[in-house]
Amino acid sequence: MQFTGHGSIASGKGKGCQGQVKVCYGYNLVRGKTNHPMEDYHFADLVDVKGNDLGLFAIYDGHLGDTVPAYLQKNLFSNILKEEEFWTHTDRAITKAYEKTDQAILSHTPDLGQGGSTAVTAILVNGRKLWVANVGDSRAVLLKGGKPIQMSIDHDPNVERSVIESRGGFVSNMPGVPSIFLHAKHGTLI
Repeated sequence: MQFTGHGSIASGKGKGCQGQVKVCYGYNLVRGKTNHPMEDYHFADLVDVKGNDLGLFAIYDGHLGDTVPAYLQKNLFSNILKEEEFWTHTDRAITKAYEKTDQAILSHTPDLGQGGSTAVTAILVNGRKLWVANVGDSRAVLLKGGKPIQMSIDHDPNVERSVIESRGGFVSNMPGVPSIFLHAKHGTLI
């Protein structure tokens, strides 16, 4: 199963309302002030899976190119929904799918290049249960009663420095933005 989000990748804007339980969503990707091309991708769709309405939403913030976020856009939700435990132990299924997708990216390094991506995903099941996961500093925010609620915790390389270094990596702040360097055998940030 492969998905594509609604809206325009070029503009990074979209919105919609649909589903048995009316779910409305919107997103807006904004290009930064740098002179490099847009490396961010999104995914937003409501689909029926086994008689359940699933809202699938994601932002992928690419680094050093757009091949990894494009790969995530095409594969991460498919990998999550393929997990046997998705309906019984959703948290474990999401974690496993993130890990499997990361390994697939590492095995495709010659094709995908040396870039990477953050990922934040939200899965809404039948308009009643929300699962949010993230890797990196992309953030999920829920608007409830007109007030924003932060749904994920940004990963900060400076805070997680000891874990990164224990795996043989290092954190560099050149030129002022923390970057993580880790050998491929240990994984990469998606």
